Amino acid sequence: MNAEHHDWTTTPITADLLRGALDLEHTERGALPHRLPARARQQIPDGLLAMAESQPSGVRLAFRTRATAVELDVVATKRVYVGAPPRPGGVYELLVDGRLAGRAGVTDGDTLTIDMSSGTAQTRPGPTETLRFTDLPGDDKNVEIWLPHDETTRLVALRTDAPVHTLSSGGRKVWLHHGSSISHGSNAATPTGTWPAVAAALGNVELINLGFGGSALLDPFTARAMRDTPADLISVKIGINIVNADVMRLRAFGPAVHGFLDTIRDGHPTTPMLVVSPIYCAIHEHTPGPCALDLGAMSEGRLRFTATGDPAETAAGKLTLTVIRDELARIVRLRAAGDPNLHHLDGLDLYGEADNAELPLPDDLHPDPATHRRMGERFAHLAFGADGPFAARTG
Repeated sequence: MNAEHHDWTTTPITADLLRGALDLEHTERGALPHRLPARARQQIPDGLLAMAESQPSGVRLAFRTRATAVELDVVATKRVYVGAPPRPGGVYELLVDGRLAGRAGVTDGDTLTIDMSSGTAQTRPGPTETLRFTDLPGDDKNVEIWLPHDETTRLVALRTDAPVHTLSSGGRKVWLHHGSSISHGSNAATPTGTWPAVAAALGNVELINLGFGGSALLDPFTARAMRDTPADLISVKIGINIVNADVMRLRAFGPAVHGFLDTIRDGHPTTPMLVVSPIYCAIHEHTPGPCALDLGAMSEGRLRFTATGDPAETAAGKLTLTVIRDELARIVRLRAAGDPNLHHLDGLDLYGEADNAELPLPDDLHPDPATHRRMGERFAHLAFGADGPFAARTG
C-alpha cells in the first residue's frame, strides 16, 4: 500500500507517547529516548554506558487509535565492530492490544564503527528511513511500537491515517528492573523477546528496563534514578558485570550493594524489591575477571569471551559468580530482618548448569533467544506467580 493513498495525520513525538523511557531529548535530528535522566547522564564515566542507556530496550511508543496504517520516520544507529561478524539489524515490533501485528526494520542510518582492541569509535551520519505498518484493524485499539532493544533510535515523525490519543496504563503496575547486558537483551532477536519483556507480558505489568550492557556496576547515579522513578515493583540483577569488569573486591562489594539498595529504598521504602543473583556462566563461575575477547575465535570470525583471572586470587577477595551469589544471599537475609518487602532470587533458578548443557551461551556470556524466553517464563513464574514476591501487586 503506497503512502500517498492515506490521509496522514502527523502527531508530535512527546514523552506522553513513550513507555519505558526516563527522558526524551529533542535534537535537530529527532527525539532521542533515554533510559537514564539528564542528571545521571552527566555523570556517566564512559562511552559504553552512554551508548547502552540510549539503546531503547523496553522503550515503546504507545497510543490509542483507529488507524489502519502507521508510519514512523527514524534515524537508527547501526553498529559495526572491527574484526567481528556483522550485527543483525534492529527490529521494530508493532503490537495491537498486546498481540504482535507486525515487524519491520531499516537498513541504513548513522553508522558507529567501534574498534574494541584500540577502544576507539567513529560515527558516520546517515539518512532518515521510514517504517510502515499497514492493514491494521480499523476499530479503536491500543497500539505499541517497541523500538529495537540494542539499536539507538531517533524518532523523527509519527504518521497515522486516523488521530492518535494518549494511552492510559489500564491499571497495570509498573515494574522497574536493573541489570546487565543480559537484562538489556544481548543476543535476543526482538525487543519483545528479551527476558524482561517476556516476563512483563506474562506478569501483565508495565516494564521499565534499566538493563545496561556492560554497566550494571552499582553506580550511585543509577540507584538515584531508580529512587526517583515511580514504580510498584522493583528488581535488581547484580553480579556478572562486577566480575567481568573486575571493578572491585569482596571488601568493597558488600557495602556497595548495601548503598545501592539504601538509595533505592530512600524513594521506595516499602515497594516489593527483588535482588537477583547471576545466572550460570561457566567462564566466571570460579574464575575472576577481567573478561576479554577470545582473539582466536575472532580470527575465525566468531565472537566469544574468556575469563583471564586466576581462581587462586579469590582468597584475596577477587570476585567470581559463586562468591557473589553467596554474598547477595547473605546481604538479603540480613536486610530482610527489618525489610519484609525485600526478597532474593538465585539466578541459577533462571538459568543453571543443566540449562547451559541444553542451551549453551553462544558467546560464553550472553543467552540466545530461546534462553531469553526460558528465563522470562521462569522469572514470571517465580516473581509474579501465586507464591512470588510480586504476586499481590500485579494487575
